[in-house]
Amino acid sequence: MSSSVRPADAGQDPLDQSARNYRPISTHLAIAPPVSVVIPAMNEAENLPYVFKTLPAWIHEVVLVDGNSTDDTVAVARELWPGVKVVRQRGKGKGDALIAGFAACTGDILVMIDADGSADGHEIVSYVSALVSGADFAKGSRFANGGGTDDMTPIRKLGNHVLCSVVNTKFGARYTDLCYGYNAFWRHCLDKIELDCTGFEVETLMNIRVVKAGLKVQEIPSHEYLRIHGVSNLRAVRDGIRVLKVILGERSHRVRRARRSARVLPYGPRQGEVS
Repeated sequence: MSSSVRPADAGQDPLDQSARNYRPISTHLAIAPPVSVVIPAMNEAENLPYVFKTLPAWIHEVVLVDGNSTDDTVAVARELWPGVKVVRQRGKGKGDALIAGFAACTGDILVMIDADGSADGHEIVSYVSALVSGADFAKGSRFANGGGTDDMTPIRKLGNHVLCSVVNTKFGARYTDLCYGYNAFWRHCLDKIELDCTGFEVETLMNIRVVKAGLKVQEIPSHEYLRIHGVSNLRAVRDGIRVLKVILGERSHRVRRARRSARVLPYGPRQGEVS
């Protein structure tokens, strides 16, 4: 499908773009920069029709990251959205897929959405509205007023609540939801949050690092539906432990980066660098 917005000039900060570069996209949102939607998918051919039919026609591009599917995931995506950009995932895991997808995007705003039919693409306008209005990072929440979920067991809900409380206490955040994969953000955020994990815990990592970077975060009420076809790869205990390790390891991550920088200073600039 063709885009109804004009890509911003390369290299410019999206917040510095003149509004005249953006065109009206709906009665709810007067202007919007180019929006790239990243969809990690592995064997989701049956679910993609439900995902794609909810995506707004004004989206700049759809980036499908294929995790070596053995079904018709790629063929179905190309049939549903002829201009889809397909990225073949080399590694494994959701975090790895998202990193590859973000690198392939050309839009000013990046939206991450699951391929199982649990997220409603019609909500994207709310995320983009928050970003255009001044937020750096629009974070979906199933527990904010107006949100909801059809796909969370009591044990998962308890675990999410506990982990969310730990993040809020440790990093000064005020999240109502932590482990949710429906988010949107300006491209410039990637320069301030180093993504270096491969699994489902990538969502928690992003939520922590946007707070540590001092970025403006706005929660967006979102409704999570049941997966339509197939079985989720999410495992509550296993992935909960991985999320906890990310939370506990974040402070040491910052210290390690500071120490690496300190060790480089005495040696002066490296080849290709300017002091």
